[in-house]
Amino acid sequence: MKVICFYPLSTRAKLIIALSLSLIVISASIAYVQATSRIKPIYEVKTNEKVLALTFDISWGTQTPTPVLDILEENQVKATFFLSGPWAQKYPEIPRRIANNGHEVASHGHRHINLSTLSPDEIKQEIMQAHNILQEVTGTSPKLIRTPNGDYADHVIMAANECGYQVIQWGTDSLDWKNPGIEAITNRVLTRAHPGDIILMHASDTCKQTVDALPAIINGLKEQGYRFVTVSELLTMGEWSR
Repeated sequence: MKVICFYPLSTRAKLIIALSLSLIVISASIAYVQATSRIKPIYEVKTNEKVLALTFDISWGTQTPTPVLDILEENQVKATFFLSGPWAQKYPEIPRRIANNGHEVASHGHRHINLSTLSPDEIKQEIMQAHNILQEVTGTSPKLIRTPNGDYADHVIMAANECGYQVIQWGTDSLDWKNPGIEAITNRVLTRAHPGDIILMHASDTCKQTVDALPAIINGLKEQGYRFVTVSELLTMGEWSR
């Protein structure tokens, strides 16, 4: 039979063990605080009402935005468009139509770069550069921004807030930017949409299947009993989910 012997620990050994345990507890506490205190953007709104927001990012091209706007107008759906500054400046007639059709104009920043790589002052410069263009072109003053590539960090969100902006992400990604097929885009949205959802789509020319998928998405969501609102309207209908 194997005998297990326990030897008494020295005072020094006890101190080392106690110190190690203390360090583990402190490290875990710091990690917990960092995880829970991280600033996050808005992904959706908590509500039982069957409302959601269709959103479109645009940073390139002129072929896709017009048919998207035509489809929304035909179906009497209002959406939120996140527009990049340089694109809006280059093609001002489309942002003007977006605003004139009653859609919400929001910002997609200026340069299409990850803002988390910039300093707070540089981030503010990027945001305000786009803001001034969108304001001049559309006559509206955007208050929502979807950062390029959806990239964010604490200092990005803080800088945006200091510029008077709320950072918006999405609850459902249509993946139309991958061009996975019209049916794949449609099915993904219709199976994942939920009350208070913010749905990510694109109206840049690189997304070649959005126009064909959009009518089925709108009709399918209406059949499920959903009502379409802008993101700003949605934010008034429940608690924000971050």
